Amino acid sequence: MNSALGTMTFGRETPESESHLLLNAFVEAGGNFIDTANVYVHGTSEEILGRWLQTIKRDDMVVATKVRFAMGQGPNEGGLSRKHILASIYDSLRRLRTDYIDLYQVHAWDPKTPLEETLSTLSDLVHQGLVRYVGASNFRGWQLQTALDLCRQAGWEPFRCLQPQYNLLVRAPEWEVFPVCRNHDVGVIPWSPLKGGWLTGKYQRGMAVLPAGTRVAQIAERRGHESWQNLASEKTWDVVDTVRAVAEETGKSSAQVALNWILQQPGVTAPIIGVRNLDQLRDNLGSTGWALDAAHLRRLNEISQIEVGYPYDDAAERQQQAGR
Repeated sequence: MNSALGTMTFGRETPESESHLLLNAFVEAGGNFIDTANVYVHGTSEEILGRWLQTIKRDDMVVATKVRFAMGQGPNEGGLSRKHILASIYDSLRRLRTDYIDLYQVHAWDPKTPLEETLSTLSDLVHQGLVRYVGASNFRGWQLQTALDLCRQAGWEPFRCLQPQYNLLVRAPEWEVFPVCRNHDVGVIPWSPLKGGWLTGKYQRGMAVLPAGTRVAQIAERRGHESWQNLASEKTWDVVDTVRAVAEETGKSSAQVALNWILQQPGVTAPIIGVRNLDQLRDNLGSTGWALDAAHLRRLNEISQIEVGYPYDDAAERQQQAGR
């Protein structure tokens, strides 16, 4: 199993009883990597996962959670200060009903806290046995490189993985983030591999009414990164149409094609699949055990490619190879 199960839907779209069914089905299919965060549904996701962990052998599982964003309104409720990290780790351990967290990730960059304070605190958690590994989410290339350099210089535990948004509609991490990860053996576990449902085939060019109950319909009034207002463009429809065409040619679903594409990208360890019900989970798990051929990969790569300029373009690459 080379996918992780995300739990952001637990306690929100998916009630606890069905969340436990999803976890059981994921494990039965061979999965053991579960990703959550302290702020998902204000701690409810961790609590639901924690109660389920009591029913299985804990050491068989890899449990990941995050710290950064505020859980309340107080002045010390957010960020990556030593105070907030130490408060948050014990809260997460309590909600998860476990003695340790396998992967503790900073949810995003904190410009207000010295990076040395954050990294030294995370390293201390590893040495105390509360955390096995540390990682980051939503970092830019220079932020990740700076953190890795500081850890190497100070002898602190380095980030072992990065969780970026990455999919056929979001390929910018390929420019700076992925090269840093490959250069330092940092694993990549992409979130939103289906772009909030945009790559599942639910949405089509010219659609006048959004399907009821879908995530995009629920956020139709907002202009977030997955909203209709933000993504309903010719570029998006070109990608969506190509994914659907490849799905028809391969006998797979659009979601399976989009996930399989990610699995074949250099440096990707495991995409984090987020589902609301068993049907979605079974469909997503069908993305493994087969591979898109070279022709299909080429079509998907070409239609989803983002135009880049210097120093990311081919001309700059040729200059570097020529030693100029």
